[in-house]
Amino acid sequence: MSPFSKLLTTVAAAGLLGGCTTHEAEPVAMAPATTAQETAMYDVNQYPLIERAALFGNPERAQGRISPDGQWVSWLAPDEGVMNVWVAPMGDMGAARVVTDDRHRGISNHQWTVDSKYLLYLKDNDGDENNHVFAVDPATGATRDLTPYEGASAQLQGVSRDRPGVILVGLNDRNPQLHDLYEIDLETGERTLVLENPGYAGIVSDNLYRPRMAAAMQPDGSLNIVWLKDDLSPGELFASVPSEDVLNTNITGFSRDNNVVYMTDSRGRDIAALTAIDLTSGEAEVIATGSKADINGIFSDLETYAPIAYSSNYLKNEWTALTPEAQAELDFLQSNLAGEIAVTSRTDDDRYWVVHQSAAEAPGVYHLYDRETDTLTEWFGTRPALADAPLQPMHPLELKARDGRTLVSYLTLPPGSDADGDARPEAAVPMLLWVHGGPWARDSYGYNTIHQWMANRGYAVLSVNYRGSTGFGKEHVNAAVGEFAGKMHDDLIDAVDWAIAEGITEPDSVAIGGGSYGGYATLTGVAFTPDRFACGVDIVGPSSLVTLIESFPEYWKPFLAGTWFRYVGDPSDPEQRKDLLARSAISRVDDISVPLLIGQGGNDPRVTKQEADNLAAAMQAKGLPVTYINFPDEGHGFQKPENRLAFFAAMEGFLQTCLGGRAQPIGDAFEGSSAEIIAGAEYVDGLDAVAGGRE
Repeated sequence: MSPFSKLLTTVAAAGLLGGCTTHEAEPVAMAPATTAQETAMYDVNQYPLIERAALFGNPERAQGRISPDGQWVSWLAPDEGVMNVWVAPMGDMGAARVVTDDRHRGISNHQWTVDSKYLLYLKDNDGDENNHVFAVDPATGATRDLTPYEGASAQLQGVSRDRPGVILVGLNDRNPQLHDLYEIDLETGERTLVLENPGYAGIVSDNLYRPRMAAAMQPDGSLNIVWLKDDLSPGELFASVPSEDVLNTNITGFSRDNNVVYMTDSRGRDIAALTAIDLTSGEAEVIATGSKADINGIFSDLETYAPIAYSSNYLKNEWTALTPEAQAELDFLQSNLAGEIAVTSRTDDDRYWVVHQSAAEAPGVYHLYDRETDTLTEWFGTRPALADAPLQPMHPLELKARDGRTLVSYLTLPPGSDADGDARPEAAVPMLLWVHGGPWARDSYGYNTIHQWMANRGYAVLSVNYRGSTGFGKEHVNAAVGEFAGKMHDDLIDAVDWAIAEGITEPDSVAIGGGSYGGYATLTGVAFTPDRFACGVDIVGPSSLVTLIESFPEYWKPFLAGTWFRYVGDPSDPEQRKDLLARSAISRVDDISVPLLIGQGGNDPRVTKQEADNLAAAMQAKGLPVTYINFPDEGHGFQKPENRLAFFAAMEGFLQTCLGGRAQPIGDAFEGSSAEIIAGAEYVDGLDAVAGGRE
C-alpha cells in the first residue's frame, strides 16, 4: 500500500474490538421477552455461557512471525497480564522469553527488521495515535525509542530488504499537518532528512527509499500523483486519480529493480484490477481483474517482487495464483488447512512461511510451513480455550436494498436456534444489527468476537456492507456520497426489514450498535428512526458531523477534500454546515425515545470526547435514558482488556434489559479498568453497585 493510500486508510480505519478465550461458565437465567424469544431462549440455554473474559481478554498468543534469517520466531502474548513481544530460537519453544516490558496498555503490533537484528513496534500514549517507533534487540531485550519527539506522529513508511540497517519513517514534528520523510539508522538511531514535505497528502518511495512520486489532493477531491525530480521538486504528472477512484486506486509497490510500479486501479472500470506500469516505456498491463470484488491482497515473489498471487473478497476471501509454482503452494495449503489462509511472514530464502488459518467457528491458528520438506506444523492457536465452546457458523448473504443494490451481509444465529442449518431460526429471536466503522471499511466472513458473543447470549447478529463500504467496486463506494443519514441508513433499515420478513426476528426485538461510523449509524438509528430499534449501543460515535470534522487531527487536513468534504460536507461553508447538523443526532435529541449506551475513549483523536459529552448532557437534560461510560486512558476504541471487559459487561446487561437475552453478571468486570460511569448506571442491572467512585 502506498503512503498516500495509507493516509486515506487512516481516515477510514475504525477497528476497535479484540478478543480471546478462557473457560466456559454456567448459563445464567434471563428475563423473558416475547413468546418467540422465549422459545429460542429455551434452546440457547442448553448451551454453556462463554465467559466474557474468554472473548474480550487478551489472547493466549497472537501475531506469529519468523525472522528473515530463520533463526528466531516471535509472537505477542501476555506478560503479567499485558501484551508484550516474545521470542524463541527457531525449533526451541522451550527457550521462549519476553523481550519487552510494557506494563500499561500493551503492544499490539510487531515485525522484524530485514537483517533480523531487531524487532520493531509502534506505540502511542493512551490512544492518542501519536505513535513512536521502537526497536528491540531480541538477544538482550534492550529497547529504544527511535522517534522520541513529543506530540509527533510517526509513520513507518519503509522496511526494505534492499536497505538493511535503515528504516524509512514519516514524522510531523516540524509541521503537525505534514509528515516529512527520514531515514533512521537502526544501530545509532540517527535520522537523516530525505524530504521535507511542502504540502503533499502522501509521498511514494521505492525500495531504496528514494522519493519517486508525490500525491496532492485537489479541491474537487481528485488526486494528482506527480513525478519528483532529482531535486525532489514536483515534475510531470504520473497519474490523475478522479475523486470517484481515490478510495479504490492505490500504488502497492515497486519491482525489485524499481522499474515497474504495481497498482490496484479502478480507473476506467468499477472493480479494481491489479496492474503493472513499466516506468521506462510507460506501458500499462492489466495482470488480473476481480469479478465481484476489488483485488485486496497481493503475494509477491521474494526475488523480483512481482505479484504471484492475489486475493479478492466478496462473500469470502479467495486467493488466485498467477504462476504454476504459486498454484502448487495454494493447493498444498488449502488441501491441508480448512477455512481461510494467509501467509504472515517468510524467511529470506523463502524456505519457511508462517501461515495463519481461521474460520468463523475457529479462531486463528498459526502454522510453520517448511517448503523444502513439505511439512506443515501447527505452532499455536490464538484462543485455544474456545476449542470446545459452542461457536456458531457465520452465514454470508446477498441482501437487496430498496433500490436493488446488493448488500453483502453476514448473519450469525444463536446455538440451537437453527436445527436444519438453513440460516433461519425455527422461531424468531432478538437481533443485534452490528454496524461496521469507517465508513470506508467492510465486514468480512470469519471469526468475529461480537457475533460469537451475542449469538451465545441468544441474539441473532446481522452485519451489513451498506453503500460506502469498500471492496465491492467504486460504484458501491461512491453511492454513499451525500448519503450519511440517508441511503446509507436506508440500507440498514432494509436489512432489518429482510430479517423480520424472513422470521429471524420481530419488529420490536432489534437493537443497533457499532463503533466509530457504526456509532454514528447507531445514533442515526435511535434519533432518525426511533420506532425501528428497541435500544442502541454507541462506541466512539460522533453525535455532530460538524464538530467531528472540525476536530480531526491536523495531519488529516491535507486529504479531507477527497474523503469527508466530498462524502459528507465542509463545515466551513454555511449551507453545508447546516446540512451536516441536520444529519447529526445532536440536532434530533427530542426524537430519541429508546435507551442508549455510550462508550467513549477520553483520548480519542478521531471522535473526541465532546461528541459523547454533548449528546449525553442533552439527553440527561430532557430526562432521556442514557448510560455513558468514559475511559480516560483509551483512544478510538478499547485496547486494555480491563476496559474491554468493563464496557462489554455493561453492554451485556444493557441488552438483557432491552431485549431479554441472557447475561453473565457484571461481578468484578470493572476491576482494574479506568471506567468513569458518567451517567445512567441505574439503567443497567448491577452497574449501580460498581458506580460508586467512578462517577
